[in-house]
Amino acid sequence: MYPNFILMNFFKAFMASCLGSLVAFIILIVVMVFFVTALISGLSNDDAVTTVKDKSVLHLKLNVQITENDLEDPFEGLPIPGAVSSIGLLPFKQTLKYAKSDSKIEGIYLDLSVFTSGYGVAREIRQALLDFKSSGKWIVAYSEFYTESAYYVVSAADKVFLNPEGDLEFNGLSVEVSFFKKLFDKLEIKPQIFRVGDFKSAVEPFFLDHMSNENRLQLNELISDIHTNMIKDIAQSRNMDVARLSEISNKMLVTNSTSAKAMGLIDSLVYYDQVQADLRNRLGVAKDAAINFVKYGKYKKSFSSYSSSKNEIAVIVADGDIMPGKATQGTIGSDTFAEELRKARTNDRVKAIVVRINSPGGSALASDVMWREIKLATEVKPVIASMSDYAASGGYYLAMACDTIVAQPTTITGSIGVFSVLFDLSSFLDNKIGITFDEVKTGEVGGLTVTRPLTTAEKAIWQKRTEEIYDSFTTKAADGRGMAVEDLRKVASGRVWTGMQAKDRGLVDVLGNFEDALSIAVAKAGVMDDYKVRYYPVQKSFFQEWLSEMEENSETKALKRELGEHYKTYEELKKLRGYQGSQARMPFELIIQ
Repeated sequence: MYPNFILMNFFKAFMASCLGSLVAFIILIVVMVFFVTALISGLSNDDAVTTVKDKSVLHLKLNVQITENDLEDPFEGLPIPGAVSSIGLLPFKQTLKYAKSDSKIEGIYLDLSVFTSGYGVAREIRQALLDFKSSGKWIVAYSEFYTESAYYVVSAADKVFLNPEGDLEFNGLSVEVSFFKKLFDKLEIKPQIFRVGDFKSAVEPFFLDHMSNENRLQLNELISDIHTNMIKDIAQSRNMDVARLSEISNKMLVTNSTSAKAMGLIDSLVYYDQVQADLRNRLGVAKDAAINFVKYGKYKKSFSSYSSSKNEIAVIVADGDIMPGKATQGTIGSDTFAEELRKARTNDRVKAIVVRINSPGGSALASDVMWREIKLATEVKPVIASMSDYAASGGYYLAMACDTIVAQPTTITGSIGVFSVLFDLSSFLDNKIGITFDEVKTGEVGGLTVTRPLTTAEKAIWQKRTEEIYDSFTTKAADGRGMAVEDLRKVASGRVWTGMQAKDRGLVDVLGNFEDALSIAVAKAGVMDDYKVRYYPVQKSFFQEWLSEMEENSETKALKRELGEHYKTYEELKKLRGYQGSQARMPFELIIQ
């Protein structure tokens, strides 16, 4: 009996295990079939042309990441959990320009509550919306709440609606800076800092626990200028008095939806069904008729911008931090950028180049490598700089070599300065982790290391090197701007400016948007009515990016297994390492809210 009982239990467990494995296998197959089907459908739809019905409304949902150019996404529109949408600013503006004259598009439904980009990008989108309206078509905006920057964008609409119980943030701009000195003191990490310029404050969070007077001054003037421009734009669109609008903002007179309407910032407090009724009325359709909404992602596939012209305006996009080597998503790789410049310079079909810059800077060496290629290109064809949210420090380094610099009034630029940081982690490694190091060297100066403090001689060398890079930066900037070096240094010293302030000081030539920069390039090239625009670098395919991320994820998992609870420390140290060496970087990580 006993052996038979064991045998019977064994078969029960075995069959249950087999059944469980079979069910899991079937579920896996079903999931894989769904995934592959969705993928094939998404890929096939990439080339499919969207058919737009008569009396359609373009639905613009802008609560997404805004990049300078489109990022390929074969899963766009598919219900995949965790998918992050994005919109390329330059293709977006091109799409709105087409919709402006498309007889099938009656108007725009603007769906925006939180805007994640800066005020330079916000202004470019706003201008594109105003240009769309100039055709006589309408724009209706609705949300349950608006952040300050979101309201700045939607204020361009004909009607701005808000949920009756919704909120509107309208209380001015602020900047908050994080300081790490006390953390470094606790961890016994000692930053060794070398800088040139009173305003080069990127390193202040490492050795101060509050803003310096110089940094407070430049931040206050910076956001005040941005806020002034924002108020003027809103006042013009809403037909309000600038002084009254400033008072509403400064005193935070808008505290709820009712006061937002009473102050004239909102047209009506309505629910979504009432918004739909308004849209049907505009379209002239029955009260219960379906509204022909066409989403931006679909609509941009409804037309082609192909041109057979042999004359090309090359738009080279520099979006992200500046780093040596190849570009990755979110970084400007000097090797990649320089290669694209060389191709455009030597290509006879390219008649002019627009360098589109959205960067707070980064590596001084990488910036100089790219500067040289821009300088060479200006010797054979027009090169125009178009500034987006940021073109500061290393970003300005790129712009200053161009023939003409175009910036938005709210662009953050300048920051002509250099700093160097070397972190001494010897006490942290010894006292916190228990690792010590020793060194043998042939000369008085050792290698670049974080395992010991710099000697007095080494500190003198690094300060001298930082000053040499600053001298080179300011000399080249002065040459590019046609200024005396002494005059250039009066507006340098690491200080940041808005585009409007920079123009007043000779750092910018024209206040305008991307289209203005493009128009200047076309005019200088002499190809007014016969040209096409192409964007570089050509985006990697989704699968190239995916394979690259897979490799990075594998490395990350291996490190997490190896380091365990110390992985977070490793990540922080890796981030600090990015600040090591000489940097042409903006004086702080700036988030205006």
